[in-house]
Amino acid sequence: MSKDKRVVVTGMGVISSVGNDVQTYWNSLVNGVCGIDFITEFPTDKLPVKIGGKVKDFHPEQYGMDKPFIRKQDRYTVYGVAAAYQAVAESGLKASGEEQNIDPFRFGVYVGSGIGGFETQVRETSKIIEDPSGQWVSPLFIPTMISNIAAGQIAIAHHAQGPCIDVVTACATSTNCIGEAYRAIKHGYADAIIAGGCENATIPLGIAGFANAKALSRAEDPKYASLPFNANRGGFVMGDGAAMLVLEEYEHAVARGAKIYAEMVGYGNTCDAYHATAPRPDGTTQAKCIEIALEEAGFDAAKDNLYINAHGTGTKLNDAAETNAYKIALGEYAYKAHISSIKSMTGHMLGAAGAAEAIATVMAIREGIVPPTINLDCPDPECDLDYTPNTAVKSDITIGISDSFGFGGHDGCIAFRKFSE
Repeated sequence: MSKDKRVVVTGMGVISSVGNDVQTYWNSLVNGVCGIDFITEFPTDKLPVKIGGKVKDFHPEQYGMDKPFIRKQDRYTVYGVAAAYQAVAESGLKASGEEQNIDPFRFGVYVGSGIGGFETQVRETSKIIEDPSGQWVSPLFIPTMISNIAAGQIAIAHHAQGPCIDVVTACATSTNCIGEAYRAIKHGYADAIIAGGCENATIPLGIAGFANAKALSRAEDPKYASLPFNANRGGFVMGDGAAMLVLEEYEHAVARGAKIYAEMVGYGNTCDAYHATAPRPDGTTQAKCIEIALEEAGFDAAKDNLYINAHGTGTKLNDAAETNAYKIALGEYAYKAHISSIKSMTGHMLGAAGAAEAIATVMAIREGIVPPTINLDCPDPECDLDYTPNTAVKSDITIGISDSFGFGGHDGCIAFRKFSE
């Protein structure tokens, strides 16, 4: 049996409510900038929730897309293509042309979306309701709405002819995409994979659905609405965007002189098998997911300085269960770990959240800074760990994990280490 390969991060890209490139995004997180605001893209006067983490100042033409392409695609795909464009450009990988430096059949795409082309689905559904003959439904409806099309369009853009997978596990989607991509490279099935997620669900139907499921915050102040681990929390705030990482086999990256952000070293994947929407309250299945990732990563409580980028949605059930999970997985070390939820600033990006949070985790390791959980002015006594309230903290982090827990009980956890040769 061949030896397992090392996997490193050589490129990253992001589109979010707090920045449309990695450096702007990271600076916003470190400085506690909240991207949640009143929604202006459509009327909200009759909706129960009027706030969200919408993408701002986004110009898709900057990311290699022409106007016909932009016009024909659902916004979730456009976000995904833009984030992938950034990540691949930074990695320096080219699967075609004179500067080709990777075998296209060894270059993959693992990109998912929790919901897919939501806006497209609503628009085309309204057409058939108005005219049941269906004659006005766009011939592009299906290939624009399906959740795998972002992965397909990214593969087309970068001539990636290797494995192309769309994982759909609700809010754990992009964490699972990154984890499965890691395994594919680790076990020799690819040399590099673009991995992440994209979402554009903050539309009227999305708001109505989540609000009626009692999942959304009804806060009227957008800057004090997403409140992870806060006793005043009342639900999550929806957010849109995309995030992508280029994972690459270590020797392949070194051979071409690639910049290396961090090394990916672990992945856990379990299921609550408990409830369609609620997390398992005792945190046991979530803890197992974290334990698996940390064991594979070689976590040593006596030597490592751990950062945890929490799922931290700001729902009553998640935050308490997640706290339990950390205590079960880490024991007494849970009180030493640095933990924070960037959803307090970005909102919940659903299928893109895990990848956005993976980027924050990699940057925290690289820069030695723990981003804060903003607005944590009234900690829930049940959430009594160090959730880095309000202000970033400098710390020499050696290992970082990012966990995600989705509807359906999907649990994912990915681990990164500070890179050393």
